[in-house]
Amino acid sequence: MNEQYVVDLRETDGTQIARVGGKGAHLGGLSRIEGISVPDGFCVTTDAFRHLVAGARPLAGLLDRLAGLDPDDRDEVRTLSARIRRTIEDVELPEDLVAAVTGGLARLGADVPCAVRSSATAEDLPTASFAGQQDTYLNVVGPAEVLRHLSRCWASLFTERAVTYRRRNGIDDRAVHMAVVVQRMVFPAASGILFTADPVSGNRKVATVDAGFGLGEALVSGLVNPDVFTVRDGRVVSRTIAAKQRAVRPLPGGGTELVEVGEQQREQPALTDAQAVELVRLGRRIEAHFGRPQDIEWCLDADGAFRIVQSRPITTLFPVPAAEDEDNRVYVSVGHGQMMTDAMKPLGHSMWQETAMVPMHEAGGRLFVDVTARLAAPETRAGLLDALGKGDPLVRDALETVLDRGFVASGPDAEPAGAPAAAGGHSAAPSAVETDPAVVGELIERSRTSVAALERDLRTKSGPDLFDYLEQAFEEHRRVVGDPLSMRAIMAGMEATWWLNDRLQEWLGEKNAADTLTLSAPGNITSEMGLDLLAVADTVRPLPEVVAFLQDVHDRGVEDGGFLDGLDGLPGGPGARKAIEDYLARYGMRCVGEIDITRPRWQERPGALVPVILDNVRNFEPGAAARRFEEGRRRAHAKAQDVLARLRALPDGERKAEETRRMIDTVRAFIGYREYPKYGIVSRYALYKQALLGEAARLVRAGVLAERDDVFHLTFPEFRDVVRGDPYGSGAGDRAATARRLAELIRQRKEAFRSYEALTPPRVLTSEGEALTGAYRRDDVPPGALTGLPVSAGTVEGRARVVLDIADADLEAGDILVTTFTDPSWSPLFVGAAALVTEVGGLMTHGAVIAREYGLPAVVGVDRATRLIRDGQRIRVHGTDGYVEILS
Repeated sequence: MNEQYVVDLRETDGTQIARVGGKGAHLGGLSRIEGISVPDGFCVTTDAFRHLVAGARPLAGLLDRLAGLDPDDRDEVRTLSARIRRTIEDVELPEDLVAAVTGGLARLGADVPCAVRSSATAEDLPTASFAGQQDTYLNVVGPAEVLRHLSRCWASLFTERAVTYRRRNGIDDRAVHMAVVVQRMVFPAASGILFTADPVSGNRKVATVDAGFGLGEALVSGLVNPDVFTVRDGRVVSRTIAAKQRAVRPLPGGGTELVEVGEQQREQPALTDAQAVELVRLGRRIEAHFGRPQDIEWCLDADGAFRIVQSRPITTLFPVPAAEDEDNRVYVSVGHGQMMTDAMKPLGHSMWQETAMVPMHEAGGRLFVDVTARLAAPETRAGLLDALGKGDPLVRDALETVLDRGFVASGPDAEPAGAPAAAGGHSAAPSAVETDPAVVGELIERSRTSVAALERDLRTKSGPDLFDYLEQAFEEHRRVVGDPLSMRAIMAGMEATWWLNDRLQEWLGEKNAADTLTLSAPGNITSEMGLDLLAVADTVRPLPEVVAFLQDVHDRGVEDGGFLDGLDGLPGGPGARKAIEDYLARYGMRCVGEIDITRPRWQERPGALVPVILDNVRNFEPGAAARRFEEGRRRAHAKAQDVLARLRALPDGERKAEETRRMIDTVRAFIGYREYPKYGIVSRYALYKQALLGEAARLVRAGVLAERDDVFHLTFPEFRDVVRGDPYGSGAGDRAATARRLAELIRQRKEAFRSYEALTPPRVLTSEGEALTGAYRRDDVPPGALTGLPVSAGTVEGRARVVLDIADADLEAGDILVTTFTDPSWSPLFVGAAALVTEVGGLMTHGAVIAREYGLPAVVGVDRATRLIRDGQRIRVHGTDGYVEILS
């Protein structure tokens, strides 16, 4: 019976988290690593915790109540958590449990000072460290005190911070159990924390050591500043020695105290350089054992030996793409160019890889392009930096930082490849040429024909035949995307925009003149999407019963299309339904984060459009779409006449005016087409998804998958291999084995995806793990203003609406939309906004193009905008100069 409650630390390992918790399992694993010294001890298992909970009848009801609380009700969470802790601490410990613990203490030695440390089953995990969420007690002396602190550790499972942290990580309070580690105390001369990767930059080749005198609690609690050693390649490359005025020391009878450090010792280093290097060498051994960078707590005992008292994974580091060699590599984020930096599920990122024009590498649920060869080659370096810099200056700055450090050695010329962050990994375009505007209509017709053929052919495919056909369809997909004529048309509009901005600033002193010249450019499918939803609002607005019905749909959070049936019985309802369905017929393949095939399309969840329709009903008068488009066209025409007249008055003015006129005609003819290829891609994606979900439903019926959407956590090749393995025709035993294997894989993938969602992807990532975001090198921004990239001219002051989910927008006239990124699906919101601020974006990304189309002042690439600007604050957006002021 005793072994059920107490297990020697050396008998545990990483397979026993359910029994001894995360800390206990890690310490057990540490104790098995050759050359790593871990203080002796034992674990009081989760069996003991469950035994205690079972005997405390009120706990079950309290835990049920806690599970039912609104996560945002902080007061109730605090009150109920405190009651649960008191209940646990007041429970009398069972005799057999007391005997087991006292027996474990006897094996350590009579009245030996101990550390009593919480070890929850959801702790020190690869995806959530839970650092500091439960309690640890040091220098606990005697069985009675150890038992009392054992109860306190159990109770600390329900501190308010621990409960909140679990909810943020999607972990049920009732599914977590607590073990407790009891170890012989170490009374160190120095202690601290070792990070085997730089926790700030993410560099895996750099280790940092924080060190102070005495016990580590002084550092952890922030009572003293530590010495900091930076170690790389077996040597200390930098050190900062702090004035360590205090230290935590043990008291003779138990417990600890904070004491003053003598003046002569305060500025002495807690470690020598040689000791810091030795500690990092031990840390690398631990890192290799666990297979990922570690956050390690250490002690230096009186004999000069390092003792390891804890190791947990560093969960905040962005993963590094897998590589086949150890060469230095530089990766550029695809998501920043595609305006979708959220994590993608495996089917999402693998489908983008299958259809992309250049190889892509996945890390942290995001995609990156390896630009090392193009950076290394002098012949291609300048072109790459120029192309990426025009899209996003921060990407260029980050790459130049990498080059300045000598991380990339010069090499032979690279094969031509596209500017990945700007073009989403598609092939490079030739320079713009004189292009007949009629080709736009031809290209659109080509795309429509290709999509129609795909839709027709997919209706006849299923099983292995479907995947064989899709591999052919992906070739057609890449052919359409990489069509040289299409790329020339896109570049014609983009290069004309750059030419106009550069020349008109040089000749007339005008900044961003093309912003006005591109207003209401014809043929922009994305801007038409926003204006067409205004037309839907025109149909709904005069129908009060329909407006009330849609408001109820919004209030209830209904997203699926079932609500459309409810319109049929309302006055005017059938007409409103037809307007919405006609809109979905043209744009229903779109959605937020649309490059991820796993995201629900509007045609799957039409309710996502309801709040925007209601905003349009409230904020606009009938006919607003036509008036806005005509007003933009009029302003663009007037601007063109103005600049041409002013140019003619200059020396050599007729030539300048004629060149400018041709460029204005070019940009008006082609800039709208810039958005159509993305529309074609997303149209194809919606059809791929429909076919793949049909196949997933068959796997559910065959008992191979538990739920249809589980297939989102498989890559496309994995999905294909499951179907080609003939799960439908195989025997029940084979199907059951496949189902078990997939269920475990999907469980792991879901857990990993949750951790990826919490990470912020960098614009540039190196093979050493260093994440670089870049910086603006500007001195023309007022103090306190937020710097960004000017993409649409004008200055607007208004109320900031910080929107992270389009369904929560609720914009009013004059509001300024502030968000992380906008893809084409956000365009319907633009018609109701006064200006735009985003954290991600470039001069030619979708948000910038549509902001210019609508005449919205816009600043993009504003680092941490959604955190630095509070919802409801008044701000001033300087779209011409590229900064945002937060007003008092």
